[in-house]
Amino acid sequence: MAEKNPIIAALASLFICGLGQIYNGQTMKGLMFLLLYILLWVVAGFLVIAVVGFCLFPLPIILLIYAVYDAYITAEKINRGESA
Repeated sequence: MAEKNPIIAALASLFICGLGQIYNGQTMKGLMFLLLYILLWVVAGFLVIAVVGFCLFPLPIILLIYAVYDAYITAEKINRGESA
């Protein structure tokens, strides 16, 4: 597998949740991050009406932060030749 730039992977996931994973060659993982991220925002948005949604707003942000971290770490593993 070609070397991956961890900074590009992290920034890609920061720009669009899951894009860093796709950049790293983990397409299914990236699509799952993206779909979950969208789903969490939709559910939180609908539940805002019931006030419960305010409690859910941190979840997509936490997922985004994890996706950035995961993309960076995975790119480093790929560069070291470890299995991602």
